[in-house]
Amino acid sequence: MNPVTYVLTTNGLLFLLSIIFWKFPPKKINKIYGYRTFKAMLNEDIWSFANSTFNKNFLIYAGISFLAALILASISVQELTWQPMILVMLSLLVSVIKTEKSLSDNFTEEGDRKK
Repeated sequence: MNPVTYVLTTNGLLFLLSIIFWKFPPKKINKIYGYRTFKAMLNEDIWSFANSTFNKNFLIYAGISFLAALILASISVQELTWQPMILVMLSLLVSVIKTEKSLSDNFTEEGDRKK
């Protein structure tokens, strides 16, 4: 497979999803769409905060992943196999970790805002 096509179908798709999540965030707590962890679903305040934080982080890191994968595809002399997928996984992992850290910094375990 062409390396650019591979990057477009992995990292490009991730970046497109991040734009969709950023433009159309979930309005209410649901079990289908949005950043859904136990803590994020405790109440509407946490839900809104978690989704806005995740969507911002996801957009940034998916964009970085997409650009890095395109650069990698353009300078690579051998066929790309697992490298773009590692960038996808790192983007998701960093976005989740940063969101959970923000939730811990701003909310108690019971769901109240920290002062």
